[in-house]
Amino acid sequence: MDGEFEDLLAAFSAARMEPYLKHCNGDAVTAFRLYAWNVEASAAFSGPLSCLEVVLRNALHEQLATMVGRSDWWHDRQVDLHDVAKGLLADAATKLARRGKSAGPDAMVAELHFGFWIALLGKGRNYETALWRPALRHAFPHYSGGRRDLHWKLDAMRLLRNRISHAEPIHQRHLKADHETILDLIGCISPPAVEYVRRHDRVERVLRRRHAVCDGGADPEF
Repeated sequence: MDGEFEDLLAAFSAARMEPYLKHCNGDAVTAFRLYAWNVEASAAFSGPLSCLEVVLRNALHEQLATMVGRSDWWHDRQVDLHDVAKGLLADAATKLARRGKSAGPDAMVAELHFGFWIALLGKGRNYETALWRPALRHAFPHYSGGRRDLHWKLDAMRLLRNRISHAEPIHQRHLKADHETILDLIGCISPPAVEYVRRHDRVERVLRRRHAVCDGGADPEF
């Protein structure tokens, strides 16, 4: 390994680069190109994933507000959330207060993270009959399956987003399938939203660039 790549390895750390070097049979040039492409792919996925999160939380919020007749539905006795969810709501209200903001519905919806919303589709405290059947299934008008399968798919996308946010490798995933899952999930909620995402996201183009980038035929683009 020449001096340039020794310096890069020191900057990025041997532990972080080890999976890339292993995948590339110790070829440092190709490993750093793969690393750069991984960053490029991660950046491309961030857009569709963020759209999924926003569309999901708004749809779930709307249905729960409709069910109990109030926009701060988490204060209603009819919504019996498990203790973890209650803790996340309290944390969100505290963070808003520290920033001098009121914990109103719009602010709370934006503050609560992806995992909170996905967990509403989990088992919870009998969420199947308490939340899914009377309310949350209506957030997915273009979906005909059950709650558990939907929850599994959404949670898999949450884990993908977490890997991306921590700059972890995603290059060995079936990224084309991941992309299709994201689009399918958005489409279950809102066909106009998924068409909007399709017009603007660049995941397919980035996936097609992988071999060219790793072979040196194209430069990585973050």
